[in-house]
Amino acid sequence: MAVHPQLPNAITIARIVCAPVFLWLLLADAGADGGLRWAAAVLFIVAIATDGVDGHIARTYDIVSDLGKLLDPIADKALTGLAFVGLSILGELPWWITIVVLVREIGITVYRFVVVSDHVLAAAWMGKLKTVFQAIALSIALIPFAGLSDAAGWQSAVWWASVVTMTIAVVLTIASGIDYVVTEIRAARKTRGAR
Repeated sequence: MAVHPQLPNAITIARIVCAPVFLWLLLADAGADGGLRWAAAVLFIVAIATDGVDGHIARTYDIVSDLGKLLDPIADKALTGLAFVGLSILGELPWWITIVVLVREIGITVYRFVVVSDHVLAAAWMGKLKTVFQAIALSIALIPFAGLSDAAGWQSAVWWASVVTMTIAVVLTIASGIDYVVTEIRAARKTRGAR
């Protein structure tokens, strides 16, 4: 089966376009447990799930591109970054978490653009793991469980799952940022040593 070589990039761009729509849905009714909050949660989950789809298609059909390597992490950061900001605006997530995440994400993104003429800084394994945990933590935080009946008493379990996954996501965000910096410093030293 032939696949258009731009399909993975088109999926990535669609994820970028979904990000502001998601934020509008999340904030439109002040985060209430109604239909817009559910729509925001579903859009986020579907959009973040396409991260694996575009990468799988690109690798399977050998159509990995430098543009895709550059856009894919930006799409993830746009979607997750707006989710962090939206939850903080609604008072559902402490601002310090959002600020720590955004400083790391914006810093790495700016660095990607600075070095793009020299090399493309592709996502490393820890960065990918960070994105998975951010996606899980944000998905749990976005679904309006509070509006559902708690007859079984499971809301406390959901709260703990949210706290644990968000903690892991924040730790991985910081650790993967440090990993990128250390890796780039080592690569720069090797390059200087080879000259």
